[in-house]
Amino acid sequence: MNQNKTIQQTALLVMDMQVGTLGMVKDAAVLITNVKTAIKRARAKKMPVLYVTVTFRKNYPEISDRNMLFSGIKQGQMGSFTENDAITQIHPDLAPEPDDVRIYKRRFSAFTGSDLEVILRSLGVENIILCGVFTSGVVLSTTREAADKDYRITVLSDCCGDPDQEAHRLLIEKILPMQAKVITVSGLVA
Repeated sequence: MNQNKTIQQTALLVMDMQVGTLGMVKDAAVLITNVKTAIKRARAKKMPVLYVTVTFRKNYPEISDRNMLFSGIKQGQMGSFTENDAITQIHPDLAPEPDDVRIYKRRFSAFTGSDLEVILRSLGVENIILCGVFTSGVVLSTTREAADKDYRITVLSDCCGDPDQEAHRLLIEKILPMQAKVITVSGLVA
Protein backbone atom coordinates (compact mmCIF):
# COMPACT_ATOMS: atom_id res chain seq x y z
CA MET A 1 0.00 0.00 0.00
CA ASN A 2 1.24 3.50 -0.84
CA GLN A 3 2.52 5.11 2.40
CA ASN A 4 1.39 8.64 1.41
CA LYS A 5 -2.11 7.37 0.67
CA THR A 6 -2.18 5.54 4.02
CA ILE A 7 -1.15 8.71 5.85
CA GLN A 8 -3.85 10.68 4.02
CA GLN A 9 -6.40 8.10 5.19
CA THR A 10 -5.26 8.29 8.82
CA ALA A 11 -6.45 10.51 11.69
CA LEU A 12 -5.25 10.94 15.25
CA LEU A 13 -8.03 10.93 17.85
CA VAL A 14 -7.15 12.78 21.05
CA MET A 15 -9.86 11.55 23.40
CA ASP A 16 -11.03 12.88 26.76
CA MET A 17 -7.79 14.76 27.42
CA GLN A 18 -9.80 17.03 29.65
CA VAL A 19 -8.70 18.77 32.82
CA GLY A 20 -11.12 16.71 34.94
CA THR A 21 -10.19 13.30 33.54
CA LEU A 22 -6.43 13.91 33.48
CA GLY A 23 -6.62 14.84 37.15
CA MET A 24 -7.56 11.23 37.92
CA VAL A 25 -4.55 9.67 36.16
CA LYS A 26 -1.19 8.94 37.76
CA ASP A 27 1.76 10.56 35.95
CA ALA A 28 -0.52 12.87 33.96
CA ALA A 29 2.45 15.13 33.13
CA VAL A 30 4.24 12.28 31.34
CA LEU A 31 1.03 11.35 29.53
CA ILE A 32 0.51 14.96 28.39
CA THR A 33 4.09 15.14 27.08
CA ASN A 34 3.60 11.93 25.10
CA VAL A 35 0.30 13.11 23.63
CA LYS A 36 1.92 16.43 22.65
CA THR A 37 4.55 14.41 20.78
CA ALA A 38 1.87 12.36 19.02
CA ILE A 39 0.02 15.52 17.98
CA LYS A 40 3.23 17.10 16.70
CA ARG A 41 4.09 13.99 14.66
CA ALA A 42 0.57 13.74 13.23
CA ARG A 43 0.62 17.40 12.20
CA ALA A 44 4.05 16.95 10.58
CA LYS A 45 2.55 14.16 8.46
CA LYS A 46 -0.51 16.34 7.66
CA MET A 47 -2.87 13.96 9.45
CA PRO A 48 -6.11 15.39 10.80
CA VAL A 49 -6.11 15.69 14.58
CA LEU A 50 -9.59 15.20 16.01
CA TYR A 51 -10.36 16.15 19.59
CA VAL A 52 -13.07 14.12 21.29
CA THR A 53 -14.52 15.21 24.63
CA VAL A 54 -17.27 13.91 26.86
CA THR A 55 -19.70 16.67 27.77
CA PHE A 56 -23.34 16.98 28.66
CA ARG A 57 -25.99 19.65 28.30
CA LYS A 58 -27.39 21.57 31.24
CA ASN A 59 -29.83 19.40 33.23
CA TYR A 60 -28.34 16.25 31.60
CA PRO A 61 -31.07 15.21 29.16
CA GLU A 62 -28.60 12.63 27.75
CA ILE A 63 -28.18 10.76 31.04
CA SER A 64 -30.61 8.06 32.06
CA ASP A 65 -30.94 7.17 35.72
CA ARG A 66 -30.29 3.58 34.55
CA ASN A 67 -26.74 4.47 33.43
CA MET A 68 -24.62 3.38 36.41
CA LEU A 69 -21.63 5.65 35.85
CA PHE A 70 -23.06 8.72 34.18
CA SER A 71 -26.01 8.93 36.58
CA GLY A 72 -23.38 9.79 39.23
CA ILE A 73 -22.56 12.89 37.20
CA LYS A 74 -26.23 13.77 36.96
CA GLN A 75 -26.54 13.44 40.73
CA GLY A 76 -23.52 15.71 41.28
CA GLN A 77 -21.21 13.00 42.61
CA MET A 78 -18.50 13.38 39.95
CA GLY A 79 -18.45 17.04 38.94
CA SER A 80 -20.86 18.52 36.48
CA PHE A 81 -19.22 17.76 33.10
CA THR A 82 -21.41 20.27 31.25
CA GLU A 83 -20.12 21.89 28.08
CA ASN A 84 -18.77 25.09 29.66
CA ASP A 85 -17.31 23.71 32.88
CA ALA A 86 -13.58 24.08 33.48
CA ILE A 87 -13.16 20.33 34.08
CA THR A 88 -14.48 19.47 30.61
CA GLN A 89 -12.02 21.72 28.78
CA ILE A 90 -9.12 20.14 26.92
CA HIS A 91 -5.91 20.48 28.89
CA PRO A 92 -4.24 23.75 27.81
CA ASP A 93 -0.97 21.99 26.91
CA LEU A 94 -2.91 19.93 24.33
CA ALA A 95 -5.15 22.71 23.04
CA PRO A 96 -6.58 22.30 19.54
CA GLU A 97 -5.51 24.56 16.73
CA PRO A 98 -8.20 26.63 14.99
CA ASP A 99 -8.64 24.16 12.09
CA ASP A 100 -8.84 21.06 14.29
CA VAL A 101 -12.18 19.32 14.55
CA ARG A 102 -13.87 19.11 17.96
CA ILE A 103 -16.21 16.22 18.59
CA TYR A 104 -18.57 16.07 21.55
CA LYS A 105 -19.68 12.66 22.74
CA ARG A 106 -22.23 11.62 25.34
CA ARG A 107 -21.01 8.11 26.19
CA PHE A 108 -17.74 6.17 26.54
CA SER A 109 -17.15 5.42 22.84
CA ALA A 110 -16.08 8.33 20.68
CA PHE A 111 -18.67 7.16 18.15
CA THR A 112 -21.73 6.97 20.40
CA GLY A 113 -23.74 10.17 20.53
CA SER A 114 -21.32 12.07 18.28
CA ASP A 115 -20.74 12.90 14.63
CA LEU A 116 -17.31 11.21 14.55
CA GLU A 117 -18.20 8.65 11.90
CA VAL A 118 -19.61 11.31 9.57
CA ILE A 119 -16.41 13.33 9.91
CA LEU A 120 -14.15 10.33 9.37
CA ARG A 121 -16.09 9.34 6.23
CA SER A 122 -15.97 12.87 4.84
CA LEU A 123 -12.19 12.97 5.36
CA GLY A 124 -11.74 9.54 3.74
CA VAL A 125 -10.21 8.14 6.92
CA GLU A 126 -9.79 4.37 7.14
CA ASN A 127 -7.07 4.26 9.82
CA ILE A 128 -7.38 5.75 13.27
CA ILE A 129 -4.71 6.29 15.90
CA LEU A 130 -6.09 6.48 19.43
CA CYS A 131 -4.83 8.18 22.55
CA GLY A 132 -6.96 8.96 25.55
CA VAL A 133 -8.04 8.65 29.12
CA PHE A 134 -9.35 6.32 30.37
CA THR A 135 -7.92 3.20 28.80
CA SER A 136 -10.81 1.27 30.36
CA GLY A 137 -13.35 3.80 29.06
CA VAL A 138 -12.99 5.76 25.83
CA VAL A 139 -9.99 3.81 24.49
CA LEU A 140 -11.53 0.37 24.98
CA SER A 141 -15.03 1.40 23.86
CA THR A 142 -13.81 3.28 20.79
CA THR A 143 -11.49 0.43 19.79
CA ARG A 144 -14.31 -2.09 20.01
CA GLU A 145 -16.77 0.03 18.03
CA ALA A 146 -14.15 1.04 15.44
CA ALA A 147 -13.24 -2.61 14.92
CA ASP A 148 -16.91 -3.42 14.32
CA LYS A 149 -16.95 -0.60 11.75
CA ASP A 150 -13.86 -2.06 9.99
CA TYR A 151 -11.39 0.75 10.75
CA ARG A 152 -7.71 -0.08 11.04
CA ILE A 153 -6.81 0.88 14.59
CA THR A 154 -3.57 1.81 16.31
CA VAL A 155 -3.46 2.50 20.04
CA LEU A 156 -0.58 4.55 21.43
CA SER A 157 0.02 2.76 24.72
CA ASP A 158 2.02 5.55 26.34
CA CYS A 159 -0.58 8.11 25.26
CA CYS A 160 -3.32 6.37 27.24
CA GLY A 161 -3.95 6.42 30.94
CA ASP A 162 -6.29 5.04 33.55
CA PRO A 163 -6.74 5.51 37.30
CA ASP A 164 -6.39 1.73 37.63
CA GLN A 165 -2.84 0.85 36.57
CA GLU A 166 -3.57 -2.88 36.48
CA ALA A 167 -6.61 -2.39 34.23
CA HIS A 168 -4.48 -0.22 31.91
CA ARG A 169 -1.73 -2.87 31.76
CA LEU A 170 -4.17 -5.71 31.11
CA LEU A 171 -5.97 -3.79 28.36
CA ILE A 172 -2.75 -2.66 26.64
CA GLU A 173 -1.05 -6.04 26.83
CA LYS A 174 -3.91 -8.52 26.38
CA ILE A 175 -7.25 -7.07 25.28
CA LEU A 176 -6.61 -4.22 22.84
CA PRO A 177 -4.07 -6.14 20.71
CA MET A 178 -6.89 -8.46 19.64
CA GLN A 179 -8.41 -5.60 17.63
CA ALA A 180 -5.70 -2.95 17.32
CA LYS A 181 -2.02 -2.53 16.70
CA VAL A 182 -0.55 -1.32 20.00
CA ILE A 183 2.64 0.77 19.83
CA THR A 184 4.31 3.59 21.72
CA VAL A 185 4.46 7.16 20.48
CA SER A 186 8.04 6.56 19.32
CA GLY A 187 6.64 4.00 16.87
CA LEU A 188 4.43 6.67 15.32
CA VAL A 189 7.38 7.86 13.21
CA ALA A 190 7.14 4.76 11.01
